[in-house]
Amino acid sequence: MRTFLRLQPQGNGKLDLNLPNIGIKRTWDVARLQLLDTSFLEQGDFTVLTEEQMEKLKEVAGFPEDCANHERLAVLAFLYLYLSICRKQRALPSLDITVWSELPPGAGLGSSAAYSVCLAAALLTACEEIPNPLKEEEGASRWAAEDLELINKWAFQGERVIHGNPSGVDNSVSTWGGALRYQQGKISSLKRPQSLKILLTHTKVSRSTKAIIASVSNRLLKFPEIVAPLLTSINAISLECERVLGEMATAPALEHYFMLEELIDMNQHLLNALGLGHTSLDQLCQMTMAHGLHSKLTGAGCGGCGITLLRPDLEGPKVEAAKQALISYGFDCWETSLGAPGISIHSSSSLDAPVRQALDGL
Repeated sequence: MRTFLRLQPQGNGKLDLNLPNIGIKRTWDVARLQLLDTSFLEQGDFTVLTEEQMEKLKEVAGFPEDCANHERLAVLAFLYLYLSICRKQRALPSLDITVWSELPPGAGLGSSAAYSVCLAAALLTACEEIPNPLKEEEGASRWAAEDLELINKWAFQGERVIHGNPSGVDNSVSTWGGALRYQQGKISSLKRPQSLKILLTHTKVSRSTKAIIASVSNRLLKFPEIVAPLLTSINAISLECERVLGEMATAPALEHYFMLEELIDMNQHLLNALGLGHTSLDQLCQMTMAHGLHSKLTGAGCGGCGITLLRPDLEGPKVEAAKQALISYGFDCWETSLGAPGISIHSSSSLDAPVRQALDGL
């Protein structure tokens, strides 16, 4: 499930942003933006924006009174990246930018990170801060490693505008793709495993990641001798999963999937013990288990989304029956995969018709 951005230079002196997934359509006059004092952004390169800088950015955005918070944040991240990346140009460019995503927003699936990565890559390329890797005869291409590093740094800045103090995991995954190890603030790529097919289920139960993290921290402080071993076990599951995925990258076997299913079940029970479960997630696990499938929460927990591993030996009707059961219960459910490539640049002709139609606003 991917996020797509189309950038078109235009000669009308306008800067247009269209985000059809969340109903945003905004236009700014480039000449007026050019006259603004944006020196406050110079201190913002790869650092957290101060409250004063954020307020100045809000003045530039000029929000209507009825603008929802998630809409404000999406626009602020865009303006921050546009003004920061493009201010080195002799004149700010007149652009028409549309971003459309297959990822549901606000579901804990990294939609904001994919958005920030697309913006960073497009603006850096348009301003020739990084070269366009797409050759005329190619349908798609990826940037060189050093260019991906710069894309990721700017995308992290966009994530900071939206989330304040994110880990950097989501934008790194969106940039590099595949699988990553995150440990004590350090992120590194794993040997790319073969693509894992999953059901991705959205329970539609909203939750606050900030509040959930605080709850787990409080539980650790209250019961350190109980909670610390749970965290140690979860870490051990992650390491074992990493080992299995490493083996699958070179010689995949059905036995690896059975091991992953066991790890998924153990992980889900430990997450429940940390207080991250929810009746909707219990229902998800029970419904998929009734069809011989294994599921766990993904993201912060307490609602949100869950993933269900699909072994390659599973017959289509069994998967479809599980999917229909989840949908009939009121969940949203997609059959997708893990381990896809990260940010890429495409020729318009290489995109599927539904994607082209969405980007054209049809």
